[in-house]
Amino acid sequence: MDRSLAVRYSPSRSIPFSALSLMEPGSTRMRGLRWRMASGMASGMALSLAFAFSLVLTFLNPKVSQAQTTAPTPVASQVNATPNAQGAPVAKLQGSKTLLVLGDSLSAEYGLVKGTGWVALLEEKLNAQHMDWRVINASISGDTTSGGLARLPALLATHHPQLVVIELGANDALRGLALNMTRSNLLQMTQLSKRAQAKVLLIGMQVPPNYGRQYNEDLKATFSAVAKQTQSASVPFFFQGLLSHIDQIHESTDPTETWFQADRIHPLAKAHPYLLQGIWPTLKNALKD
Repeated sequence: MDRSLAVRYSPSRSIPFSALSLMEPGSTRMRGLRWRMASGMASGMALSLAFAFSLVLTFLNPKVSQAQTTAPTPVASQVNATPNAQGAPVAKLQGSKTLLVLGDSLSAEYGLVKGTGWVALLEEKLNAQHMDWRVINASISGDTTSGGLARLPALLATHHPQLVVIELGANDALRGLALNMTRSNLLQMTQLSKRAQAKVLLIGMQVPPNYGRQYNEDLKATFSAVAKQTQSASVPFFFQGLLSHIDQIHESTDPTETWFQADRIHPLAKAHPYLLQGIWPTLKNALKD
């Protein structure tokens, strides 16, 4: 996701304190979060903090099952400390079917030890369950739907995937790009994939509440409309598995310090099993169809 957000947006677009009053208004935890929010704004990190706070707090869902709160199996090894910031396609060439992940920094292991992001964990899971798939991670940090659309034809021609997972659109919204363009790009990527005989899983995102309720509803509708029009599988919100877990454990510390990197935008490695857990039921069905 785009790290230059604090420069791209004016202070007038920063999340207002009143948005936080929607969650746990009288709690000690919320008062502490408000104080940290003010400190972040004073230090010039308003939008990045606002984005992380709003993702972690605004969309928490208290009605989750016990199965959702069970800790996923962590990654077994961490052998390469170089972040995969460029998102070069990496795969263990095994399995007769190919899953292609087309995403941004949330899927490109930005700031993580190689092999600890959700895509690598997915590959481990598939191998552990003896599912006959190989995984190609073609994600690039900072990518938009326009970038994904430009890269997809060559990726389809090279890898011939049976399933394409599209995790793009967050940077479109955070840069204020027109949602009709985002929808058009998502639609074209989905149609290209289907013409190449691949199924598609669309992973949706949401934006901070200071963008306005209508904008957020329009963004959510963008993903769902493309999925419906193309009869593709979809996950409404990529972070839901993580947020459900955070909500259940009731931490006293600031969740953005516990679960996010120093930029307060990108999740830490320990958060990625929960990202995968949130999308796994839908993804598993797509793999089996």
